[in-house]
Amino acid sequence: MLFQYYPSVPHSYKYELHKDMNFAAAHFIPASSAGHCADMHGHTYVADITIVGNELDEAGFLVNFADLKKLIHGRYDHTLLNGHEEFNGAPGEESGKFPTTEVVAKQIWERIEAYLSERPNRPHCLQVLVRETPTSYVIYRP
Repeated sequence: MLFQYYPSVPHSYKYELHKDMNFAAAHFIPASSAGHCADMHGHTYVADITIVGNELDEAGFLVNFADLKKLIHGRYDHTLLNGHEEFNGAPGEESGKFPTTEVVAKQIWERIEAYLSERPNRPHCLQVLVRETPTSYVIYRP
């Protein structure tokens, strides 16, 4: 795997953790403006998740890397993204959106942040980067 450093933003937390992972998934964007992306096709997505915090847990982790992989890779790998409830609905509706790279990045952030909010050491997801192709990626920062 290529080791790569991604853009980050300044923060005052003591720890900054990055987890890179790949997942293979198909999607389509059922919109007239999507061009070829309206047809079902697949990608090997690369996601970089940035977690920050000041306190480690009882094991000495900000968060366990394996837990992050299970949350994202375990949910999306070898699936049709359009089949997940978080990607149902019309563009602009809060109930769901088409699985564009932007929306995938936001949904990954929401999934991880919900998990982190229950941890006693209170880490936060600072950003999620999703690379759809070798030349195209999106960063979501709330």
